[in-house]
Amino acid sequence: MEHTIIVAEIGINHNGDINIAKQLIDIAKDAGCDAVKFQKRTVDEVYTKDYLDGPRESPWGSTQREQKEGLEFGKKEYDEIDRYCKDKGIEWYASAWDVGSQEFLGQYDLKYNKVASAMIVRDDLLEAIAFERKYTFIATGMSSMDEIEHAVDVFREAGCPFELMHCNSTYPMPIEDANLRMIYTLRDLFNCKVGYSGHETGNLVSECAVAMGASSIERHITLDRNMYGSDQKASLEPDELKDLVKNIRDIEQMLGSGEKILSDAELAVKKKLRG
Repeated sequence: MEHTIIVAEIGINHNGDINIAKQLIDIAKDAGCDAVKFQKRTVDEVYTKDYLDGPRESPWGSTQREQKEGLEFGKKEYDEIDRYCKDKGIEWYASAWDVGSQEFLGQYDLKYNKVASAMIVRDDLLEAIAFERKYTFIATGMSSMDEIEHAVDVFREAGCPFELMHCNSTYPMPIEDANLRMIYTLRDLFNCKVGYSGHETGNLVSECAVAMGASSIERHITLDRNMYGSDQKASLEPDELKDLVKNIRDIEQMLGSGEKILSDAELAVKKKLRG
């Protein structure tokens, strides 16, 4: 079986603190993840003024704007993330929520791009990402099959390599809503690799997705699920992440090649029992 790409989604769980971000990078690296992922927004491009002026209590103030801006990293922080990940030997990338943010990320030598589920309907962003022709993970939460097909067409027309990610965009997701057979549906319909981006609690759904052929797994991570933040409750704590990575690597070995092979140990038993 091919190596499953395991991505630790830091997202906005750093709560605007570069030191928390570094701790989460350390946790992902120690667990054996292949990459960490962040989110990048230009707040005034993504949200309306009326929305940003609305009330929201947070550690940064009492408006939506203060909360959103409090969670955003700028160039200083991303320069440090880039340096730190290089020192640690782990890939990083981010899902951009607007074209300006995608252009911002372009200053870094990133291996991957990501289309967030919420952004799969934004043609300007899809085209900007596909234009870069970097391997791109396209999340499909909240999306109709027509919307997914349109995104696939954009990437294929641009000659940009991609894989789809089956996803249910509830936080946390009840396991009965996982619908993992969509991995087969998407793979067969679009003739591409299909990963899984999960927002459930625990590891079972993600591990089952690997057993069903998911080419990548993305899970949110946190220092502590009780921290402030809308994504924290659907995130894995450090020990859970370690268990997930170990179990995925074990599953890869369990699945084998699909060829009938008699191991030396089985040949010894054969000789004993069959003579």
